[in-house]
Amino acid sequence: MTSHRVRMGRVARNVLRTGTALGLLSCSVFAIADARAETVSDALVKAYQTNPQLNSERARQRATDENVPQAMAGYRPQVMATLSAGLQAVRNLQVDNTIQGATLKPWTIGVTVTQTLYNGNKTANSVRVAEFQVQSGREALRNVGQGVLLDAVTVYMNVLANQSLVEAQRSNVTALRETLDIAKKRLNAGDVTPTDTAQAEARLARGQADLNAAEVALSISQATYAQVVGVLPSRLTPAEPVDRLLPRGREDAVTQAFKGHPAVLAAGYDVDVATTTIKVAESSLLPTLTVQGSASKSSQSDSTLGTYGTDQASIIGQLNAPIYDGGLGAAQTRQAKQLSTVSRLVLEMVRNQARTAAIGAWVSNEGAKTAVTAAEAEVRGAGVALQGVQREAAGGQRTTVEVLNAQQDLIQAKARLIGAQRDRVIASYALLSAIGRLDVKTLGLKTPDYLPEVHYHQVRDAWHGLRTPDGK
Repeated sequence: MTSHRVRMGRVARNVLRTGTALGLLSCSVFAIADARAETVSDALVKAYQTNPQLNSERARQRATDENVPQAMAGYRPQVMATLSAGLQAVRNLQVDNTIQGATLKPWTIGVTVTQTLYNGNKTANSVRVAEFQVQSGREALRNVGQGVLLDAVTVYMNVLANQSLVEAQRSNVTALRETLDIAKKRLNAGDVTPTDTAQAEARLARGQADLNAAEVALSISQATYAQVVGVLPSRLTPAEPVDRLLPRGREDAVTQAFKGHPAVLAAGYDVDVATTTIKVAESSLLPTLTVQGSASKSSQSDSTLGTYGTDQASIIGQLNAPIYDGGLGAAQTRQAKQLSTVSRLVLEMVRNQARTAAIGAWVSNEGAKTAVTAAEAEVRGAGVALQGVQREAAGGQRTTVEVLNAQQDLIQAKARLIGAQRDRVIASYALLSAIGRLDVKTLGLKTPDYLPEVHYHQVRDAWHGLRTPDGK
């Protein structure tokens, strides 16, 4: 009986060896960092620099910047050069019924400069529309950046949690094997029945299946990590919640979401775009004033004309006032007004969504704190219960199945604690995203912040050139 008690004590130590520590994401297998150790900040930096979704959105924003110089082209003169040359066969019938023929080589060269002086303020309002589109696009880019960073945190914590879960399941399988060995020895000694060994074998098989499922989940999470971050995970170190950056209360979270969430700000700029577009549509109902200067030189080799060449130069002012265009301009104006109404309703909808997201993120973060505390208490209680059941089983007061049930309770408690601590970290970052502050500057990441305004100023006043600032 003493030997059984010693064995049962050894099983207890093996099972509890990774007790609460295994449930914690700061378990020793991850706390020991070497030169290849990777923190959550490192993962965020890699995702911020290399994520294809984020980089494609940056390229899209650079394309949006080009709307401004396109609109500003309306302020600038339009210069057109023309050149024509060819052969022309001519046959002239004279009064005396004789025919005179010649092959001519006429050519003309000229240049025309057109400058719009007034077009109903269409150019000015088009520039304003383009600038509002740039502002909206920047907020959309910031929103995508938040999503990528939150995805990076999520995959990081999933890998970390699945690694801990695999270690916990391995420890559980080891303990179940020792429990089975003890049951077999006690069966040979006549202390238990074959039912006990069968139950132990069944639990061991279940433990092996759970370990396999945990290893599969870990492989999937590692592949997802590579997709988001750009590289496979190495040795990950524990991550902490970002509580220091979070709002103090629920209403504070809602207020910050209204003021700083990129989706809300982008919708506000979209309202400005739609409102200014009304003025662009109305410009088609107003007069247009242009001035055009031209110069040309032509050559004509027909001697019968008495002129061999012509030089011309002119400056012409032109005023066009629309009287009736079939109702096109009026329809476009009415359409723009309706779209402006749509944009205002979308802004209200986005604000409501931001409020809901902020409240949901706040509640989830608070709930995650409670879940971690409860799970830690459950792991401690399950560990104590397992030790007690094992001691009582060694004294013949408990059956093997009761020991197995206690072991199962402990491993399930550990799994819940691992999940709760993963959710705790993710929830804190999700709340930071819900208030619009999940960015490089707020997190203090060691990487240059991407500044979309740099490209904007590079192209805004560009008069010519096909190459982009990056040299393409």
